[in-house]
Amino acid sequence: MVIVGAGHVGGRAALALREAGWAGLIALVGDEADAPYERPPLSKGVLLGEPFAATLRAPAAYADEGIDLITGTRVVSVDREAREVVLGDGRSLPYRALLLATGGRARRLDIPGAQLPGVCTLRTLPEANTLAQRLAPGARCVVVGGGFIGLEVAASARGRGCDVVVLEAGPRLLGRGVPASIAARVLALHEARGVTIRLGVLPVAFERRGDALQVRLGDGSGFDADTVVVGIGIVPNSELAARAGLATGNGIVVDAGLRTADPLVFAAGDVALFPSPLSGRPLRLESWHNAEEQARIAARNMAGGSESVGAAPWFWSDQYEHQLQIAGDPTLGVQAVARAVAGDAQIDFHLDAAGRMVGIAGFGPGGALAKEFKLARTLFERGVTADAQRLADPEVKLKSLLARA
Repeated sequence: MVIVGAGHVGGRAALALREAGWAGLIALVGDEADAPYERPPLSKGVLLGEPFAATLRAPAAYADEGIDLITGTRVVSVDREAREVVLGDGRSLPYRALLLATGGRARRLDIPGAQLPGVCTLRTLPEANTLAQRLAPGARCVVVGGGFIGLEVAASARGRGCDVVVLEAGPRLLGRGVPASIAARVLALHEARGVTIRLGVLPVAFERRGDALQVRLGDGSGFDADTVVVGIGIVPNSELAARAGLATGNGIVVDAGLRTADPLVFAAGDVALFPSPLSGRPLRLESWHNAEEQARIAARNMAGGSESVGAAPWFWSDQYEHQLQIAGDPTLGVQAVARAVAGDAQIDFHLDAAGRMVGIAGFGPGGALAKEFKLARTLFERGVTADAQRLADPEVKLKSLLARA
């Protein structure tokens, strides 16, 4: 078995192959120098100066499992007819089944000055370590992008005592997949913590002025910065698959079993474009939960299984002491029901035309939100129906709705 991409998905899939009973050879190839690790701490703990403890296993553990971990090496081509991959150092690895867990790379701005020193992206552990060194108290940090990465970086930078500005091109924060009511609460939290937020603006150039960077906006205004962080999403690394003649779009096209059109080639994680279990529409997810689930499904199917992606999307974001959680797909709803939770938290239930839950979204202090959201997510995953009035009434315990069902 060969796995291309030694990130979270690749590392978890290699270990899951052993759990699935595969006793043959496994090669895990990645272009990063580090052993597989989880990425969520990069924008939070690492930037706050906390010790990094998100490596899946120590490098020696892969050898103990009979897994050949090859780091710092790119795969340059896949020969599907010969069933082998070609590495950048000239070696070839034959495969019985192949998993493309190539993830994505940080999207960059195509504007003058985008490559200047001090204009950073955040995707890898070395990038996080470099950025952490720049976030000194009093440093001026401009974050481009009001999505999850941008806002998590903003929260961490404020936690380090930086002056922070967030620039978002859209009319609101978190425009992709997060309901507007929740996004408004997130904006209010950041502004209360001293973050300056500008909506509907995008840099047109970065310029070096002495020791500072000048961030110029389209309306003629600008900001001085010591560090600029561009957090505008990722570009899926689907080029290897495309060169091998596999279908790609916004990722590598796979079926519900994570197989490409070639039954011996799979794709999983951030790069996989798969049919949504909720709507059937093509979906690509970037989350810890998706990485864990798809790594295991791909591994079991490579070993001869026939599993399908069935779990609804679920992801979260930690900002300051608050947490945002989303489960399902709120965009499929036609009605939103807000439920107040103790501790100034809120959970929104999103219902379709038949009154069925298609998504839930919650935001508030982590301690107040976590327990209630777990109950709400269980209601959603079990397909429990309840009328809007009962869902909105904080006197009606979610646990009682679950028990009645």
